[in-house]
Amino acid sequence: MFMNELTGAFEAVLFASGEPVSMESLKEILGIDAENVRELAAAYSKQLEERGSGLQLQQVAGGWQLVTKAQYFHYVERLSEERDKRLSPAAMETLSIVAFKQPITKQEIEHIRGVRIEKIMSKLLEMELIRELGRKDTIGRPILYGTTDTFLQCFGLNDISDLPELPEADRSILEHEQLDLFADLPEQEAGEQ
Repeated sequence: MFMNELTGAFEAVLFASGEPVSMESLKEILGIDAENVRELAAAYSKQLEERGSGLQLQQVAGGWQLVTKAQYFHYVERLSEERDKRLSPAAMETLSIVAFKQPITKQEIEHIRGVRIEKIMSKLLEMELIRELGRKDTIGRPILYGTTDTFLQCFGLNDISDLPELPEADRSILEHEQLDLFADLPEQEAGEQ
């Protein structure tokens, strides 16, 4: 009975650590002696084996660690390939602008960043971090962009209102840049005709 109560705690500690946990640490964390830690490790290892788990308990460097069984390595390798789909600093900057200023057009984002962003926008759309919200009621009817539920999940937000406030200095700069964009718009449109 005593060991069953500690099995969950033992598993949680090993999982949360991700690294080998020493005998001394386990004794202190679980409040048991070395012999009980060894018994707990043996019982837990047996449970993993009996249920056909993809994990195994491995004793390394004087402690224990949860590791993936070698036969499942190719699945874990695929996971790391998926995680390599990280955003570049330029994509993060663009995504931040969309998040804080939505709804916003591609042209407004380009004006704020000072560079063209076609590829970045395509990547963010492909990753479902942003989406089209509609069209702006202005000449040319440019597409308005905003964030998605996937964005909220990736950044651990419940709602877009959970984003931190922009510092006042940054907020005034962005609003000023957007106002400049709108002031330049009639000149650009006249030149296009």
